[in-house]
Amino acid sequence: MADDGMAFAAIAETTSFLNYFNDLPDYRQAGKVNYPLLEVLLLILLAVLAGAEAFTDIARFGEKKLDLLRRFLPFKNGTPAHDHLGDIFATLDARAFQTCFVAWVAARTNTPAEVINFDGKTSRRSYQKKGSKEAIHMVSAFAARQRIVLGQVKVNEKSNEIVAIPALLDMMSIEGAVVTIDAMGCQRDIASKIIGKKADYILALKGNQGKLCEDVEVFVDEQKAVKYKDTTISTHKTVDADHGRIETRNYTVIHDVGWLQERHNWPGLKAVVVVESQREIAGKITSETRFYVTSLVLLAIAIGPMVRAHWAIENSLHCWCGRPPTASIVPE
Repeated sequence: MADDGMAFAAIAETTSFLNYFNDLPDYRQAGKVNYPLLEVLLLILLAVLAGAEAFTDIARFGEKKLDLLRRFLPFKNGTPAHDHLGDIFATLDARAFQTCFVAWVAARTNTPAEVINFDGKTSRRSYQKKGSKEAIHMVSAFAARQRIVLGQVKVNEKSNEIVAIPALLDMMSIEGAVVTIDAMGCQRDIASKIIGKKADYILALKGNQGKLCEDVEVFVDEQKAVKYKDTTISTHKTVDADHGRIETRNYTVIHDVGWLQERHNWPGLKAVVVVESQREIAGKITSETRFYVTSLVLLAIAIGPMVRAHWAIENSLHCWCGRPPTASIVPE
């Protein structure tokens, strides 16, 4: 009975996965299709979950696990060879595929209740020798708790992240989520789009939003001098020690931002976040202050971990060499 229950659950999950791809267009000539698209997608999903990283791995998985695959779909003609798999994948509409895939991952991981970090990084493996093509820049949406990449968009230049972020947002259902983005994405249109999709944001604030950033910095300096007695704040402090390093973070959330809204009319703005970090390594102390704007109405003890998650994810994505953690195979 237990085995029957597990088999039923596996079939139900597989059916759920395939349902998200029912509308994915197949541009191959119908009379020449030996491997139905849903069979190919199921093969790729199970192979990647089993550790496959290339089409040769997927083809080998298909040969060895054909009986397993036939529990879910007919696979009348078996599974395609690695070169045929590459040809099939090359015919797919990349944007349509990613839209289907992102929708499935979001439903599977329940990401709307989570923090989603948007971050752009350069693929180190894309750097080549003289006369080669330019480096590849990728913008990724990363689910903080699950540590899974929900979607990616490739851009020609790092400055094009401003265009890529809205495109990635359009692919995703983010209702109820908190979106964190570094200073490149601190744009009025991006903030408005996030609010329009019934989500919240935490956006890093730097010089690219000149007057807004200047006003925040001046106000914070003034209020720190009088210990924030003229405004409403909440605070949170963390201390971490690891491998001879001690890092202290003081989070201050300024909840009274009516004055800032009057000057800038920033979409959905509810608070300003100030993060003061101090790091001590081998007796040497360095410090840094960062500013954020947010649409959240939460205390510092709740917002602090979300900001921390953004930096943790940003550091992990910074280290990937062509393929981020738990990445998916997506056609270009």
